Amino acid sequence: MQVSGELTFQGPREQVWALLNNPDVLARCTPGCEQLLPVGPDQYSARVSIGLAAVKGRYEGTLAVQDKQEPSLMTLRIDMKGTTGFVQVNGRMALVEAGADVTRVQYDWDVQVGGPISMVGQRVLGGVAKWIIGEFFGTAQNELTARQGGGASVETRTV
Repeated sequence: MQVSGELTFQGPREQVWALLNNPDVLARCTPGCEQLLPVGPDQYSARVSIGLAAVKGRYEGTLAVQDKQEPSLMTLRIDMKGTTGFVQVNGRMALVEAGADVTRVQYDWDVQVGGPISMVGQRVLGGVAKWIIGEFFGTAQNELTARQGGGASVETRTV
């Protein structure tokens, strides 16, 4: 399943980059994240518990940030396994200056799901993916806003 879209952050690209590369922030922003521990440079061990619609379970695995071109481009690789199956995500995120203190984050991810979880159907899985993405980036914008000491929101568009 391809998941792509773009979001607009109210903040300079360097600040958005720093935020998206901070493991403490990543853990707080990821819905259901119970643990995110560094195991190497830009590599993390993760445990996530999801309880949304027919997609419920605990998943453990790894997250790696690769091919970094600060502050504009990175590749993500996520491999998670649980009792209800597995999830693999591979894709890129590009951070583009979109004006004074405005950053557009464009993402294009290939999501593979297998095992019992794959039987819930693409429509449900797509909805869950959009919800997780929206929650993650919405919380990330709140983190950025708190650091800036003001109020702003993130505008999302997922395809």
